[in-house]
Amino acid sequence: MDEDRIQQHRREEDEKSTQKRAAILGLQYLDTREIEKTLPLTTGILEVPDMYKGYIVPLMSGGGTEPYRFGVTSQTPQSLIREMETNYTEHGSNTQFLLISGSGFKAFMNRYDPPKKVIYDDIEIAKEGDSETITQVSKTLNSVGSDQVFDYLINQADKLGASDIHIENERAFIRIRMRIDGALHPVAELEKDRYRIIMGELGSRANISTAASQPQSGHIQKEITRDDATHLLNIRVETVPTMYGQDAVLRLFNFDESLLNLDLLGIPARQRKEIDEIISHPRGMVLMVGPTGSGKSTTLYSILNALNTSDRKLITLEDPVEYGLSGISQIPIDTTGGQTFADGLRAVLRLDPDVVMVGEIRDQDTARTAIQASITGHLVLSSFHANSTSAAFSRMIDLIGVNPIFSSAIRLLIAQRLVRRLHDASKEEYEPDEATRQYVRDVLKNLPDDVEKPDLDNFKLWRPVSTDDVPFGYKGRVVIMEQMVVTEDIQKFLRGDVKDIHTEVIEEAATRGGMLTLLQVGVLAALRGETTLEEINRVI
Repeated sequence: MDEDRIQQHRREEDEKSTQKRAAILGLQYLDTREIEKTLPLTTGILEVPDMYKGYIVPLMSGGGTEPYRFGVTSQTPQSLIREMETNYTEHGSNTQFLLISGSGFKAFMNRYDPPKKVIYDDIEIAKEGDSETITQVSKTLNSVGSDQVFDYLINQADKLGASDIHIENERAFIRIRMRIDGALHPVAELEKDRYRIIMGELGSRANISTAASQPQSGHIQKEITRDDATHLLNIRVETVPTMYGQDAVLRLFNFDESLLNLDLLGIPARQRKEIDEIISHPRGMVLMVGPTGSGKSTTLYSILNALNTSDRKLITLEDPVEYGLSGISQIPIDTTGGQTFADGLRAVLRLDPDVVMVGEIRDQDTARTAIQASITGHLVLSSFHANSTSAAFSRMIDLIGVNPIFSSAIRLLIAQRLVRRLHDASKEEYEPDEATRQYVRDVLKNLPDDVEKPDLDNFKLWRPVSTDDVPFGYKGRVVIMEQMVVTEDIQKFLRGDVKDIHTEVIEEAATRGGMLTLLQVGVLAALRGETTLEEINRVI
């Protein structure tokens, strides 16, 4: 249930209970939903402090035969109503008191006494060892109004380009961290009472329990307006109970379909050619592998977008649906509720799709069903948790077994990582020491013939330089891809022609066939000045 529907449901319940109370109190009930934003305000009758104190708002100023109308709530003292009736009668006027809901009263008071708009400072990310910035941001966050703190945090994370917000319970405070360009940065330490506010908002918006003793998943959609442009943010929420309360991670997905484009991912020409060649075929399986946060979903969605033409039917099975794509039938699969990808896949294959994306292959049943679908004339895309393409291929054989019929099903495996991109305007060139030179030579010694070889005797590297605009010297991220095209040599492992099915043996066969490993692709990116060797070693 999304946030708007939750709010509407709560309001409906409020109005129903108010209507019941009206009969008990002997008052006429008024549903103010249609008028609370448009009814002209009646001024000069009651002072704002008196309205708050008596839970009462003037709805219409009387005169002549017309009565003065007031909206009261179940919290309005009966003595106040009697006193006002007496006073107005003494002055020759009539009064009418109508029972309105607490929500209606708040809506009117927001117009009689508009909340003051407070502009808070933007969050800054602290450099290592910079406790002053963390203290300042903590002070700002602790001062943000209770009703605004959650939205403020998400707005700021989006503004900073963060992919995750981590809310973590310590004994004496709440730690907030944000992941920006793949690296986790401390942001603030909040007072404990902020935890209840943030978790309360999270619970109602993501439809999760704040008192649960089990991990939970939820999701929120939020519109962000910045510089007169609006975009939709999809937020995946994961919570887990800890010693001091519920820790939460919010994953932010920016809804911009135009960015889900293979041309914008910066894939080197040689690898892009392999992808284009394989997805142009009407059948077969393409597997994306890598850890959480390595950009698998973005690449898969970009491939889907490239295939999304009017003469093809595309269906996805996802847990949950992360991006809404036009022209594609997307089916949410709730695996926590007992549904499985395999059951969903068997059902959608009866709809005769050309392309199917399975969010993730997690078990033998899904693996076998997906493989069978790829043999029988469907292009199947999926993701898989593994470190490398050869590890994924080896694990897939464990799941589906050695089978000659399956040998031509898997066409391409892509292992992916995201590394931080050096900021071109500030990066600095330097001469590496001999140990680093030798390390680069060792990694790149067996490059395939069709790869342009760098001068391994005379090369330079780059390092990040901090500036006011780019505090860590990195801006954005670079995709590093290892692509294993399943050739005759690799198919032998699935057919059972090769008995030794170890990751190392499969990788050796793939590199003989021209595959560049993740490490080789990363080191080549560092030599081009796109990133640093330190960043490659941190991620890969």
